[in-house]
Amino acid sequence: MDVSQYLDIFLDESKEHLQNLNTSVLNLEQDPENPDTISEIFRAAHTLKGMAGTMGYKRMQTLTHDMENVFSEVRDGKLKVNAGMIDVLFRCLDAIEEYVSVISETADEGDNDNEPIIKELNDILAGKSAEPAEEKAEPAKEAAAKADAAGGASGFKWNINELTDEERKALEDAMMSNKKLYNVTVSVQESCLLKAARAFLVFKAIEERGEIVAAHPSTQDIEDEKFELDFSLIIASEGKLEPILNDIKAVSEIADAKGCVLDAEQASPEAEAEKEPAVSAEAPAEDEKAAKAEPGTSVAPVKNEVVKKKPEPAASNASAKTEKKGTSKPAVNRTVRVDIEKLDSLMNLVSELIIAKNSLVSSATSDASGSSSGLHEQIEYLESVTTNLHESVMKVRMVPIESVVSKFPRMIRDISKQLGKPMELYMSGEETELDRTVVDEIGDPLMHMLRNSADHGLEMPQERIAKGKPESGSIFLDAYQDGNNVVIEVRDDGNGIDVDRVRQKAIERGIMTEEQAYAADDSDIINLLFMPSFSTAKQVSDLSGRGVGLDVVKSKIEALSGEVDVKTKLGEGTTFSIRLPLTLAIIQALMVVVGGEKYAIALSGIQTIENISPRDVKTVESKEVINLRGTVIPILRLDEILGCTSQRDPDSDMIVVIAKKGDKQAGLVVDQLIGQQEIVIKSMGKYINKCKFISGATILGDGEVALIIDSNALI
Repeated sequence: MDVSQYLDIFLDESKEHLQNLNTSVLNLEQDPENPDTISEIFRAAHTLKGMAGTMGYKRMQTLTHDMENVFSEVRDGKLKVNAGMIDVLFRCLDAIEEYVSVISETADEGDNDNEPIIKELNDILAGKSAEPAEEKAEPAKEAAAKADAAGGASGFKWNINELTDEERKALEDAMMSNKKLYNVTVSVQESCLLKAARAFLVFKAIEERGEIVAAHPSTQDIEDEKFELDFSLIIASEGKLEPILNDIKAVSEIADAKGCVLDAEQASPEAEAEKEPAVSAEAPAEDEKAAKAEPGTSVAPVKNEVVKKKPEPAASNASAKTEKKGTSKPAVNRTVRVDIEKLDSLMNLVSELIIAKNSLVSSATSDASGSSSGLHEQIEYLESVTTNLHESVMKVRMVPIESVVSKFPRMIRDISKQLGKPMELYMSGEETELDRTVVDEIGDPLMHMLRNSADHGLEMPQERIAKGKPESGSIFLDAYQDGNNVVIEVRDDGNGIDVDRVRQKAIERGIMTEEQAYAADDSDIINLLFMPSFSTAKQVSDLSGRGVGLDVVKSKIEALSGEVDVKTKLGEGTTFSIRLPLTLAIIQALMVVVGGEKYAIALSGIQTIENISPRDVKTVESKEVINLRGTVIPILRLDEILGCTSQRDPDSDMIVVIAKKGDKQAGLVVDQLIGQQEIVIKSMGKYINKCKFISGATILGDGEVALIIDSNALI
């Protein structure tokens, strides 16, 4: 059977489980005795194992199975979590992430068996203390005796000697909690191609109503398809047997399911008559955490046999998810996974609608009769609709930056161990939302800034203690919304940037002469750190020294129409601030005229608009400036920059748009103001050479094309 149709879902869910595991193992390192964290890790590893097995990735399945075994022992109290185990677990997660990465590129898991890691996991298991099995034997024997008495009714007789220690303990726990025990035998159709996949779906159906205490053959053998056409289970449940059997029979390609109560007095074969298949998620999930393990079912490679007559579970990936969520307990954060291409298509439709609206506006303003009241009403209605539609689409596209920043605590932990520097990462504002396109691109810049803070910013412990600082350094990652922008700050309490050292490096590299270097402002010197291949590191290491980190930050952020700013104080620390637009598709802009042509300037980069007399323009170092309320601001004549002839009267007052970028300001001289307008950004395409101060174009209501001026690049 072709399982490639499920590959994208498998990759998405694997990445979610990996991130969940990374976060949980980090939490476990801080609190090794937390049973909720241990259970969460066990469930995630179990689900990953089932997903990998279903897709046929045996190496990944083996590794996750051994990891699951370790946590099974930890959960049962037979193993204690220690630093060595945590390190091995992180290596496991890295190996699984490598499998997922290779699968995403080639659809195959590769040939790396990761035997050293598997050996380490088995060594951890081999070193566990022996359990006093004698104390637990009696209750388990009692339960097994009941299983033996009633086994014949369902086709398999259980033997106490065949149960593992773990199964005996589970059997005992079920009896102590007064749960009902059922012996169930499941038969698979002879024509079934993927028996393991069907068995996996049976397990998931049972887990909605109870717990599998024991299996014959073992669950691992069943998942490896090491069985003929049937297998037997002991199930502990608080409910009745019949709904469990109905759920099992509802799984496609299951021939039959028979069962009986393990109490000899109540033992009776269940009726085999066909019943209407019931969806396995008919009962609500036991708790929210159990529901989190659910995605494992969605990657099962099963036939799309159903759609019109009988809603069989997992008939297709999408239907399985929809049916389960439709009847289970509502989750706290219910999300829908949508293909980004569909959202882009929707965004383009909205863009065309806004262009149509602008056409109507243009038509209405050019109507000289002044009697077009009906047209104006239609325009107002259309404007209201398009604005609401735009906001709705933007909300669909907005995702919290948590998906990006959640991987950084693990990274900082690894760097701390690698450098021998104790450090902590404190994050706030993870729920801050950004356009999906922006979120996908900011991961690398944030990673480089954090690595820069960890390696260059924070001092070694002895140096910190000598300065009177805490031995452990602190790195802060804060995100918050500021108007139509999102600001992300990375700061540390380290040594700060040594501006004199950067200045000397610039002189050594020949970037500046000595006279230029000492005449330049500190901010200009600090900005040299963003130049390609510029680094102040004394030696090249795995973390830094090649001068590519902050170069990546600047190029990526500017490509997103954002800006990056640095503030530092020697001995106290450094703050990197990134300011990003909420969206890259539709923006509010100021429309202006320069040399008879219309241009747009993003409103987010504009501070004020001023009327300036030509007499107030002064010249400083061959540059034109104005003194605006005590602040000296350089002015830039757009007609000269754009290579056109201004149509403004030279003696009349100048219209100056004051643009800002961080702490810097500049005045852009324009001929005429048109007004504020919502515009759709269109790419210039690959046929036009890149112009650094033109960020794109937009189509106006009359069909004209207006270029969008990037005020950040001009400043």
